[in-house]
Amino acid sequence: MSTRTRVLFHLSAASLLLGAAIGAQAANLGFLSDTPITYMRQRDNASIKHAVMSALNDRKDGESFTWVNDGTGNSVKIDATISMDSTSTDGGRTCRTLGVVLNAKGQSMNLRPNFCKEGGAWQLQKR
Repeated sequence: MSTRTRVLFHLSAASLLLGAAIGAQAANLGFLSDTPITYMRQRDNASIKHAVMSALNDRKDGESFTWVNDGTGNSVKIDATISMDSTSTDGGRTCRTLGVVLNAKGQSMNLRPNFCKEGGAWQLQKR
């Protein structure tokens, strides 16, 4: 095999491997297109945010409730089980962790947001 043929062979093999790797990576992200959050619209987001804010103010640790997107105008039924997990205080700062299991079209996703407030409104905490 000549040097030129070997170089072309290696370039072809490398191209095929690169193409396969890119395709596999894209395929691995395909699952994100069917997660419940992709079906949520602005009115769904506003509705669940209102439910979470009310729960942060009024529910006790250990309590759970179900949110459903009825009345938001979305043709996709979305529901969530929201569980008040824990509350901690440090001086005037109060923080609460909750569990959210979001469901739509046979798919489910688990979220564990943490909110804190110090005198004012609850703020979602970045991790």
